[in-house]
Amino acid sequence: MPKMKTKSGAAKRFRVRGNGSIKRSSAYMRHILTKKTSKRKRQLRGISEVHASDAGHVRDMLPYA
Repeated sequence: MPKMKTKSGAAKRFRVRGNGSIKRSSAYMRHILTKKTSKRKRQLRGISEVHASDAGHVRDMLPYA
């Protein structure tokens, strides 16, 4: 059986931690930042965890992670 391919878009967006949880960065922080308030941008900073209901789909896209 051939090797499974990793979805390259998912590989750029998600990382699997040592304990098995999947980390992700916040959306809405790439561009058009001038109209967003400082409070909103500050709260979007940092890393959060993928929700448990979505984690299975992410794992399917990252077969070797």
